[in-house]
Amino acid sequence: MGYFEIGIFQPRTSENIGTLWRTAWQLGAAGIFTIGKKQRKQTSDILNVPYRIPMRHYDTFEDFLSARPIGARLIGVEMGGEPLAGFHHPERAVYLVGSETNGLSKQVLERCDAVVELESLNYASYNLAVAGSIVLYHRFITLGAQQPG
Repeated sequence: MGYFEIGIFQPRTSENIGTLWRTAWQLGAAGIFTIGKKQRKQTSDILNVPYRIPMRHYDTFEDFLSARPIGARLIGVEMGGEPLAGFHHPERAVYLVGSETNGLSKQVLERCDAVVELESLNYASYNLAVAGSIVLYHRFITLGAQQPG
C-alpha cells in the first residue's frame, strides 16, 4: 500500500485525535501528527496505539512542510475538492484534515498536491476523525490491503 500518514490541522479536541490515531494504526499508516495547538493525549485507547505508531506535533504548517516525508504528496480533505469515490491515491501520501470549526485554510489548500471531498446525501461536513477514517479506509480498499508479515 505504500507509505502514508495522516495529520490534523488545528485540532479542537483530543478525543478526535485518539479516534483517528486508532484508525490510522488499524489501516496501516506510518504515523499521525497534529499542526497548531497541542492537545493532551487521548486516554480511552485500549489497544496501546501510541506504542504501535508515532504521533508527532508541529507548531506551524511551515514546520510540518520542512519535515514532510520526501516524495509524499500532500492530500487535503476539504469540501469542494475532487470526490473521494474517483480519487486515485498516490503510493506515498500525507493526508491532512482540518478542525470542524475552520477546516483547512486557503493557504494550506494552496500547498496541497490534491484536495478530496467526501460525498454525502445531506450536509457535506463530517467530524474530522470520521472524515480521516473514511479517507484512510478508501485508500485501504482501493490500493489493496497487505497483511503485516
